[in-house]
Amino acid sequence: MARLASAPCWRRCSEAAGVRFVDFLRSTVLLSAGAASALAAITVLSSAVGSHATVVLAMLGWWVIATVAGTWLGRREAVSPAIARLLAAAKATTVLPEQRPGMTLLNRLWPLLIFSLFAGGLGFLAPQIPGIGAGFAIVWALAWRRQYSAVSAIEERDGIRFYVKRTSPLRPMELQRTHGFKAIRPERMAA
Repeated sequence: MARLASAPCWRRCSEAAGVRFVDFLRSTVLLSAGAASALAAITVLSSAVGSHATVVLAMLGWWVIATVAGTWLGRREAVSPAIARLLAAAKATTVLPEQRPGMTLLNRLWPLLIFSLFAGGLGFLAPQIPGIGAGFAIVWALAWRRQYSAVSAIEERDGIRFYVKRTSPLRPMELQRTHGFKAIRPERMAA
């Protein structure tokens, strides 16, 4: 414990705190949107170098379709069935899991990283490849944009917190459930 107390603040904080599932969902949306932006930029830059104006116009059409599809898929306020199963299978624990948030994100989101690097790398050979990848990242980001607020509402209602459990990158994600603070609101007390 003395060694942990003398470590730099960022190391103490990252080793002592688990990754809340709502924060993981929020990070997934932001990283997917960032990947879409990076892939779109690579598409535009590689098209400009090769004078492929029609590719940019075709990709703009695809990005509009992807935006509409992602907005439609993410329209629900409730959790998706996959997240509902994940929350239901969460194991109760009395201690916070000790994890490193950066490693947890890399551990769970490595397919997004490989997808982005692969599509971006091929952008200099064919500019439409990162453009198509950007569309899929747009759909993913918009489809998952409301999930963290739905999970947060469940946590607030039940007085619990969900944390991402450290597992193998090739195994399905698992969650741990800990006690949190239950919100008592005036409208609930009147009933």
